[in-house]
Amino acid sequence: RAKEIKTKLGTLLQKPDSAIDFIIPYPEKPEKPPKAQKPSLEEALQWRDSLEKLLQNPYGLASFRSFLRSEFSEENAEFWVACEDYKKTKSPVKMAEKAKKIYEEFIQTEAPKEVNIDHFTKAVTMKNLVEPSPTSFDMAQKRIFALMEKDSLPRFVRSEFYQELIK
Repeated sequence: RAKEIKTKLGTLLQKPDSAIDFIIPYPEKPEKPPKAQKPSLEEALQWRDSLEKLLQNPYGLASFRSFLRSEFSEENAEFWVACEDYKKTKSPVKMAEKAKKIYEEFIQTEAPKEVNIDHFTKAVTMKNLVEPSPTSFDMAQKRIFALMEKDSLPRFVRSEFYQELIK
């Protein structure tokens, strides 16, 4: 009996064929986006007071996402970007597909990148998904935007990368 358990444990403890699948990067500093898109000092300074301007700027969005990745909270920005993309979808079939994907990835309980929204917002969003429309995720997106604005943006503005950018 003990030998049987030892054999089973040995099987479980064997190294996987591809160890690369199990390597999780832990960046010490956020990755810097490409230099070509670097904003003017004036533009970068506006980000301190406007998450909207930060998210609308490709360099700003990339910087912010890198920062969130370093804090293990990038799902909020990813959800916001997915919602923006969703709103631009014209085809009802594509809209339904994207809605399902966003729901499964960010909204449903135990989703791989579950965002932190209250029960009421989740319920309203699920109700909206019965008949997907460009506004289906609006309430959840607004909640996540407010969370990033109140919580993540101030930390980003204090971060080393942002400080380097405005020097």
